[in-house]
Order: sequence, then structure tokens, then C-alpha cells
Amino acid sequence: MMEYLIDLLKILLPAGVVLYGMYLVIVSFIAKDREKMLIDLKTQNTQVVLPVRLQAAERLSLLLERITPNHLVRRINSGGMTAAELHTVLLSEVREEFSHNFSQQVYFSEETWEAVKRAVEEVTTIINLSRQSLDKEASGMDLAKAIFAQSLERKNDAIAYALKQVKSEINIYF
Repeated sequence: MMEYLIDLLKILLPAGVVLYGMYLVIVSFIAKDREKMLIDLKTQNTQVVLPVRLQAAERLSLLLERITPNHLVRRINSGGMTAAELHTVLLSEVREEFSHNFSQQVYFSEETWEAVKRAVEEVTTIINLSRQSLDKEASGMDLAKAIFAQSLERKNDAIAYALKQVKSEINIYF
């Protein structure tokens, strides 16, 4: 009986070692295959997502340029508007530009998107403060001058910072 157990162990022990070795080879093969598939998937994803992210960066950059107070006032201000009319149109334009580009936030970090939101809020503040500094009968030209003065005083730092954030996030890919 004892000889039978020893003979059985002589057969089972090498067979177990061989089976364990085969298990390790198969697991290693599957892991390498999975890793290769993930790399291929990431490469394909990058080929699709990178152009979309670049387009989103272009759109945010354009948003920031369009809401820069100097550009905004020059584009919107037509002669003959009162300060109240120009104020309303300017705020509407800023809100419309922002809402039109709201979906771009999915392509950027929270920090970059917050910088863009702060820039929009800064422009809104400049427009509102400029309007508050004028009397009710002021012309659109008076408001434009007040916005330019307020903008120079604040130096559009929020817009410059947001633009810098967008550019730095895109530069990661190049």
C-alpha cells in the first residue's frame, strides 16, 4: 500500500508542477494580450479625442477673445444706443457666448473650466460696474468709455489666466 502511494505521488507531483506551469504561462499570455488591446484602444481613442479636444480649445479661446471687453464693445456698440440698451445687449451677448460653449467643459479639467467661468464673471462684473457708475441718461458711448476704463483698471487678468490655462492643458499633448 505504501509503495502504491509513493508511485502515485511520483506521478501526481510532476503532473501538478506541469499543470501549474501551464497555468502561469496562460495567465501571462492573457495579461499581455489584454495589455496590448488596452494600448490599441488608447491609441484609437487618442486619434479620435485629440482633434475634438483641440477644437474645444479653439472654441474656448475664441469665447475668451470674444468676451474681452474691448472686443465685445467694439463688436456690439452701434451708434445711437443708450447706456441701458448697450448694457442689456452686452450682458446678453456674454451669456449667449458662454452658454453656446458650455459643453466644452467636458474636455477640460475642473481648474481650467473654473478659470473660464471666472473670466465670464469678471466681464459681467466690469459691464455692471461700468453701468452703475453712469447716470440713467448716459449714452452707449459713455458706457463704452466706462467699460474701457474699468477694463484697463482690472487688466483682464481673469481672461488672460483662463486663456493660459486652456493653452497649458492643450500643450500636454504636444
